[in-house]
Amino acid sequence: MGIKDGTDDFVLIVADATCPAAAVFTRSRFVGPSVSLSRAHVADGRLRAFAVIAKNANVATGPQGEADAAEVAARAARVCGSTADDVLVASTGVIGRPYPMPRVRSYLDRLAGAAGAVAEPDARRLARGMMTTDTVPKVAEASVMATVMVPATAAGGRAGGPARIVGIAKGVGMIEPDMATLITLFCTDAAIGSQPLDQAFRRVIDRTFNSLSIDTDTSTSDTAAIMAGGAAGAVDPEAFEAALLEVALSLTKQIARDGEGATRLIEVVVDAARDEVQARRVAKAIVNSPLVKTAVHGADPNWGRVAMAVGKCSDDTDIDQGRVTIRFGCEEVYPHLVDEAGLEALASYLRSDEVVIHVSLATGSARWTVYGCDLSDQYVRINADYTT
Repeated sequence: MGIKDGTDDFVLIVADATCPAAAVFTRSRFVGPSVSLSRAHVADGRLRAFAVIAKNANVATGPQGEADAAEVAARAARVCGSTADDVLVASTGVIGRPYPMPRVRSYLDRLAGAAGAVAEPDARRLARGMMTTDTVPKVAEASVMATVMVPATAAGGRAGGPARIVGIAKGVGMIEPDMATLITLFCTDAAIGSQPLDQAFRRVIDRTFNSLSIDTDTSTSDTAAIMAGGAAGAVDPEAFEAALLEVALSLTKQIARDGEGATRLIEVVVDAARDEVQARRVAKAIVNSPLVKTAVHGADPNWGRVAMAVGKCSDDTDIDQGRVTIRFGCEEVYPHLVDEAGLEALASYLRSDEVVIHVSLATGSARWTVYGCDLSDQYVRINADYTT
């Protein structure tokens, strides 16, 4: 539509009917109107549509921003023949600028007046329409077999066939989620109730997007949501959650790989921890360290920076440096030190597209994995010119 420039930047995803849905949002205290509005709209566990405006966050725009978000929901509802409270609105982009509402109104009015206004879904094009500084669209898909057949006459049901889960995401910067992250949307034709959908979705988000960090900054507009149309029939809950996790983890890694200025995906595994809370805290301290990130970027096997990051968790008094083990990939670098030849091999490993840092704390048996990327000078350049 051209919210900021001439590229696609408006996305509307419409279900055949109002259906079970779940969503989680940023916990920022500078939250955008789209988040406040959408929290209320999904509170009953049902939605009909997702509407996304890219390149404009509509944050810190006061009462006018709130009115504009509500109008977007109402006009999107006209397109899909629903009510405004069945539409989730998500926004991403520059903070402090109002929507160009004349342009938004004109576009949505044309959609509402056009026969067959909502086209067949193209996940890759939808993902591209949400992009801001992303360099590639982010799409993932998995399937799970239906366990209860749906008659072929019911909403296009496919008796006993596999249910699909399709996810799209955008985001490469301002990512240190505190709920979900960026904007990520999922659609499935599995039949699942609102409550079990919400519970599974939150568990998956915690293991994936909530375990992702690019630059330690939490967005004002983070939104993650899912709609379950039900046409494929009921599915085994555990199998559904496993498939949803597969899709979300793929998107999480795609985001980390495409982090602003990134050249490498960093995966930090912390195990033998007291509990999952400790494991995640230590893993986040490592993946968020600028010194660790720059060491990986420069292929410098400076394991001392990892030790430093672990040591920053000073409230974890049960961590004993004499019992901690640090590895790059499968190679132990502490406490059994590597020689010069080993360091050269590690430098070569750190030039890989994906780098694993593995720390064992010896405080228990819990484990957590987080995802991030290296830090390059391109990150500074991208963000120095963001609004211009």
